[in-house]
Amino acid sequence: MRETILSALKDAQSALTALISDESALASTENAAALLVKTFEGGGRVYACGNGGSMSDAMHFAEELTGRFRHNRKGLPAQAISDVGHLTCVANDFGYEQVFSRYLDAHGRAGDCLLAISTSGKSTNVVNAAVAAKELGMSVIALTGQEMSQLGVLADICIATPAGDFADRVQELHIKVIHVLLELIERRFFPENYVVTATPVSS
Repeated sequence: MRETILSALKDAQSALTALISDESALASTENAAALLVKTFEGGGRVYACGNGGSMSDAMHFAEELTGRFRHNRKGLPAQAISDVGHLTCVANDFGYEQVFSRYLDAHGRAGDCLLAISTSGKSTNVVNAAVAAKELGMSVIALTGQEMSQLGVLADICIATPAGDFADRVQELHIKVIHVLLELIERRFFPENYVVTATPVSS
């Protein structure tokens, strides 16, 4: 059992080390943060969507913006497409492939931004959401495990975190990227939350 634990942790460590060395992913993360800041500055709203664990990541991203990340501050307009009534209605009446795009048809506006999360980069309902967002004049940030995926090609900015053969490692890097994006957004709008108070020097 101990060997399995250590193997899993070392595998995760290797994936993170690879991400740190990935200049393309770092640049894309920086550009994504700038785009999210621009969206909020322009009075836009940020939406997020994904399936399974990626849905959980989308919800986590949105609630950290509307609530708080590290310290108290004003909420920022963000919404995960996760309403159960909407999802079940649209899945039943139109098909699960339309659950996210239909929501954007109703709520999305030009100047808004979509964070589309898919470890494979080919989830049909997430790809459809990206297509709908672009048609509405929204910007799209893709968070994937495959840079040249269908979703990645559609997006204005694609943050790809390749991390092996399984989705769990990709998702672990996704939540790290999400936390970095949140910090960069907060640092832009609420710099007072990141002021380091000097420790008095004793005489």
